[in-house]
Amino acid sequence: MTSVLITRPSPEAQRWADRLRAQQIDAQALPLLSICAVSDPRLRAALSDARRRMRHFDALMFVSGNAASEFLAQDVDLSAGNAAPTLPRFWSPGPGTARALVDAGVPASLIDGPAADSSQFDSESLWLAVARQVKPGARVLIVRGASSPTGTGTGGNGRDWLAARIAQAGGEVEFVAAYERLGSQLCDADKDLAARAATDGTLWFFSSSEAIQNLRRQMPRARWDQGRALVTHPRIAQAARQAGFGRIDECRPTLHEVAAFIKSMP
Repeated sequence: MTSVLITRPSPEAQRWADRLRAQQIDAQALPLLSICAVSDPRLRAALSDARRRMRHFDALMFVSGNAASEFLAQDVDLSAGNAAPTLPRFWSPGPGTARALVDAGVPASLIDGPAADSSQFDSESLWLAVARQVKPGARVLIVRGASSPTGTGTGGNGRDWLAARIAQAGGEVEFVAAYERLGSQLCDADKDLAARAATDGTLWFFSSSEAIQNLRRQMPRARWDQGRALVTHPRIAQAARQAGFGRIDECRPTLHEVAAFIKSMP
């Protein structure tokens, strides 16, 4: 069976590799990013303020499970008592983020996201599910990550497509960074593993364009034209093409569907 390198952030990469191996898939973790709590004092202050003002928003949008877990990790009151202002809606672009919200204590009845059979789990699919909620003056907080070093203020960075749609509908958007993304430093053993995987038929699983960019930074002289990539979104496929991967396939980002795709490969 095809060998697979899981490049998700640490420690998610190892958890995915373990779960795939439990399904008799030869999977190995090679984290290309790491996720950590915000350390920049400006980001920490902005995050604390956003948590305090959470109920002043009509909706909170979380770009990932990490965003949900970190934002709701502390200092957040999810009680629905009569004395407390109404909780906002919680927007999730996919099932992984929705699970993180439920695990953090958010009632499932307050979570909105794409249909389970959606072809993509992304901002575009989310917008189809929540557009009717956005009236003129509606306030939405987008919770995302920050690439470190940030250099981008306290709102983190990422795509602004959804924010533009909200603004066009008359809504108001704020951003806050709930975690930081760091490019993993590959040791010599990691680079040897990556070099072999570039030519021996190993399948690279990418769930982030940023992971591909870090791989290119870490191994600038490597060639990937014999490499095989499995990605979870067209934007990640474009990053893999730019890196030079010779074969690129795409599937939805759930572990079940990733495992099924790998098992279907010749």
